[in-house]
Amino acid sequence: MLVAALTIPATGAEARDDAANRAYAQIAALQQLKKSLTPAERKLDSRLAAEIRGVALPHLDTGVPVSESGTVEVEIRATKIDDGLLDRLRKAGAGIRFPAASTVLAEAPLKALPAIATWPDVTAISLKHGLISSHQTSPGSPIADTKQDKAKRIDAAVRVAKAAGTTTSEGDRVHAADTARTRYKVTGVGVKVCALSDGVDSLAASQASGDLPADVDVLPGEEGSGDEGTAMLEIIHDLVPNARLGFATAFTSEASFAANIRALRFDAGCDIIVDDVVYYHESPFQDGLPAQSVNAVTADGAYYFSSAGNEGNTLDGASGNWEGDFVDSGLGVGKFAGDAHDFDPGTGTQIFNPLSPNSAGRVTTLWWADPLLGSANDYDLYLINAAGDVTGFSQDSQDGDDDPFEILQTGSGTGQRLAVVKYSGADRYLQLSVFRGRFTGFSTPGVTRGHSAAVNAFSVAAAPAKDPLPFALEAGDPPNPAGPFPTVFTRVQLPERFTSDGPRRVFYQADGTPITPGNYSSTGGSLRVKPEITAADGVSTTVPGFETFYGTSAAAPHAAAIAALALSGNPGLTNAEIRAALTGSALDLTPAGRDARTGAGVIRADLLLRNTGATPQPLVRAGTPTVTPTTGDGDAYLEPGEQGTVTLPVRNAGDGTATGVSVVVDSDHPGAVLTPRSRSYGTIAAGATRSRDYTLKLDAGYPLGRPVTLSVRATFAGVLSPTSGTVLVSTGQASTTVRDFAYTGPVLPIPDNDPAGATATVDVGGVGYASTLTLSIDGTECSTVVGAATVGLDHSWAGDLVATLTAPDGRAATLFARDGGGGNNLCQVVFDDRAAAPFSSVTSANAPFTGTWRPDVPLSSLRASAVDGTWSLKVVDTANADTGSIRAFALHIAGFEPA
Repeated sequence: MLVAALTIPATGAEARDDAANRAYAQIAALQQLKKSLTPAERKLDSRLAAEIRGVALPHLDTGVPVSESGTVEVEIRATKIDDGLLDRLRKAGAGIRFPAASTVLAEAPLKALPAIATWPDVTAISLKHGLISSHQTSPGSPIADTKQDKAKRIDAAVRVAKAAGTTTSEGDRVHAADTARTRYKVTGVGVKVCALSDGVDSLAASQASGDLPADVDVLPGEEGSGDEGTAMLEIIHDLVPNARLGFATAFTSEASFAANIRALRFDAGCDIIVDDVVYYHESPFQDGLPAQSVNAVTADGAYYFSSAGNEGNTLDGASGNWEGDFVDSGLGVGKFAGDAHDFDPGTGTQIFNPLSPNSAGRVTTLWWADPLLGSANDYDLYLINAAGDVTGFSQDSQDGDDDPFEILQTGSGTGQRLAVVKYSGADRYLQLSVFRGRFTGFSTPGVTRGHSAAVNAFSVAAAPAKDPLPFALEAGDPPNPAGPFPTVFTRVQLPERFTSDGPRRVFYQADGTPITPGNYSSTGGSLRVKPEITAADGVSTTVPGFETFYGTSAAAPHAAAIAALALSGNPGLTNAEIRAALTGSALDLTPAGRDARTGAGVIRADLLLRNTGATPQPLVRAGTPTVTPTTGDGDAYLEPGEQGTVTLPVRNAGDGTATGVSVVVDSDHPGAVLTPRSRSYGTIAAGATRSRDYTLKLDAGYPLGRPVTLSVRATFAGVLSPTSGTVLVSTGQASTTVRDFAYTGPVLPIPDNDPAGATATVDVGGVGYASTLTLSIDGTECSTVVGAATVGLDHSWAGDLVATLTAPDGRAATLFARDGGGGNNLCQVVFDDRAAAPFSSVTSANAPFTGTWRPDVPLSSLRASAVDGTWSLKVVDTANADTGSIRAFALHIAGFEPA
């Protein structure tokens, strides 16, 4: 009876018996490997151990991606990540990618891993924890483009950007955001919305076309690689054109993603954060690192939006998820150690859950209800093909300090099936998920997991804005739904068939404390109702590869932008208030009532702003001051011992009229006295600017050329009052003498794909304060020859590089970041704030890169303090395979003429 229930090609009972027995025998052989591992080998991911041992079974693929040079990306967990451990890893041949508090992402020689595993401070070595974004692409589409494809894509985007004109997301119309902005006169003023995704490769192109503003705040060094982030930012900007924008990559590692969530809130001041990724290693049953970061930023008052995922749902028959209690099938004695799980909830028995034909090449994870780093119950996962051969496996050892986690990737062909075996330990609640795949046997709701399922996160489902998804998820599927564009969403809208469903059952607090001690079954834990809301996908952007952007990746930024409209029109809304307003004003979709596929329903900006009582808010900020000497030697420069008039403008950048505007100004130096300290500016209409004059007196001993930093506090009638900021007043007459300070050290190799990078230093003396500052990357003869000794910075594939200049006082400015695609070498390049074009606009065709360009961050930001001291130029290589060196560069600095 047991064998008859297996999903195997129906060629007779004998064939079914042979296929089943072959699978049992191969599972037993793999378990023998598991039993034979040494204590050090048990620290290794089971697939790494099998690859190193050279285990051979018919059709078996360990799934370990070993490079041509014999390296593999791994995450090494240790009791302490410090310079000592990193140095030992480098000596073992490993390249460091991202060190975190307890793990380090590294690219290490496969053959070195057994030795590294013997180190007492190393507790586990796993394959790099991968992730998936929620951009819905056709089956068989590449997950990521090659470096070559990326370079071509960016180059094309830069060339056509200015001629392309702007594009507006159809989501602006179907969510009625366009009419809501007009009716309620709110545009995102006073709100900062930040995205996390792969990268912003085409940021400069979108800025050139007018689809993004010039001042997108990208965390330094966190530009990432790819363009899903650019597309998300375009959507946000379409709906909230006057919101400030920010970005950081989510793709480096799970730990880096978690750190960037916090950095966007606590360092960059983002009010609303949105992402579109999930790491496979994010537990469904406990808040891991990313979810803990979401908890931290929402506790601090931020709103957090995340894509629910494109993993399908049971209502549409598109689910690749099964979860429930472990059920002993009775199979195991005499076959292999442990017990095989029975997926059939009825009277039958099914230990192999069959997959659909489109489930080839899909990442599959198994989780069970134990705490992170605390599992002593050992479950394993096996993939079997139609003939009964084991083609993939994951059988890590869980002995008390491990994650309750197994992962593999399905193979090619049809007829694949998955089996779960409890090797040892207690029965637990399980979740088995095939990302973007589908079970044809048994499936259940609840695929949404990780940070999207955090208590205060908004998990966002998708519904099409206009045209239906232009391909079937599986052969024989019903037609995909269409959207209402050019009209608005209504209650009859159907969601995307691929959108992920909830709810999410959680068994542990973030610190690993059980929610229901002793009950780790389907009656235990707590239930989180996910997703909350639905928003538009299938919309237009200008970004190559995302011209029509499908997936919950597109839905999440629409939802975040609509929340930004509400916050702009009613500053101070709490997370609970915006949650009640979003869900309370959403249009309920089928089936009636809140459901596990679309949550409360599809949101509309007009209904939300009516619900929250949005009104236009004023926002007054200081502008750039001018100074006119009124005493002294009669020249046009304010110098020590002189007095002048400072004209300070303030602008109402808000949506509403500012009344009762008053400004308080303080100088940062006792030798620079500004009077009066405060002035009334009266009433300022939206978009208008008003100026007032102040008197600034410099003492005779005031430092020559030192800019006066003014702290400006503007108050006005409105919730966004007061605003604070600093402005600079220039002093002194710039010298016409430019002094050169050249790097004279040795050639510095730039480590391949290592955040440590290479740092070269230059000492500056005898200048004091600088009136002008430029940096040149020099060279005697420019060419694209790989390794050329005559160029200032030789590196194949300049698009891998990020260069940062740091002043003696610690201020830093990014010169360029991942620009130039596949072009080689920088030679006779000058970075100057006065240049006509930014270096971000270069293409591969410009190589070797020469000429004068604007840096990513103005070098003027480094002149607020005296420039004497040690300056450093750091160049980091952010991708594999290309190398180079820092050879020659110089700082060019002009001081000030004596008073």
